[in-house]
Amino acid sequence: MQIVDYRPDLATAFRTLNEAWITQLFTLEAKDVETLADPGARIIAPGGKIVFVVDGGDAVGCCALMAMADGGFEVAKMAVADSHKGRGLGRLLMAACIERARAAGAKRLYLETNSGLAPALGLYRSFGFAVIEPAEPSPYARADVVMELWL
Repeated sequence: MQIVDYRPDLATAFRTLNEAWITQLFTLEAKDVETLADPGARIIAPGGKIVFVVDGGDAVGCCALMAMADGGFEVAKMAVADSHKGRGLGRLLMAACIERARAAGAKRLYLETNSGLAPALGLYRSFGFAVIEPAEPSPYARADVVMELWL
């Protein structure tokens, strides 16, 4: 397995991986549809990044860093294929995101998640993310936890 950065040929995998977990647990929302339809334009072009875990040529996990106005990044759209859960891929993805954020000079990572996603919350806490009060309402109905990590 290897970590690779976004390439246009991985856009479909990004959409498929995220649609799978979101529709299993929640409902696709307008912002999901917009972002997943064109990650190159919605995430990469404004200065963001997407990393993938590739196994045997197939993308089996992904995570995005969406550029924020304060120079930080929002960690978003982290997904791991059901076939590869429990193998530490979330940890690999988060480590790659933190590495790329630091290399870009970011001082902060921000994320929105759901209180029912215990494994994700545990992962974020293990990297030092702390719960904060949101500065503004989330565009996602499912987001009821906001966290940040100072780099």
